[in-house]
Amino acid sequence: QVQLAESGGGSVQAGESLRLSCTASRRPYSRSIEAWFRQAPGKEREFVALCRWHGGSALYSDSVKGRFTISRDNPKNIVYLQMNDLKPEDTAVYYCARGSRYETDQRAFDDWGQGTQVTVAS
Repeated sequence: QVQLAESGGGSVQAGESLRLSCTASRRPYSRSIEAWFRQAPGKEREFVALCRWHGGSALYSDSVKGRFTISRDNPKNIVYLQMNDLKPEDTAVYYCARGSRYETDQRAFDDWGQGTQVTVAS
């Protein structure tokens, strides 16, 4: 089982940017799907973005489309989430996940990190 570790969270003002990183303990399989989810206080965990490890188009939730970008550094086994123009409603714990199906349902993902807090002040 792979271990995932998120980093890069913090507290920012609305309109600012953050870049989250997800480091894996081992290289994923070529067909792995890498994803980010988030959970705000009192809410269910929700899908944010996903991509295929070997490349191809990414998928985003409507709430972050145009502001967030998921990418990966294959040699370093790192997946990033670049978050621009942050809004207070983006405040949540952000989790990276790895799975094998190109789906936004969190049940499709087997491996999860511990999460990193992102707080956006208005």
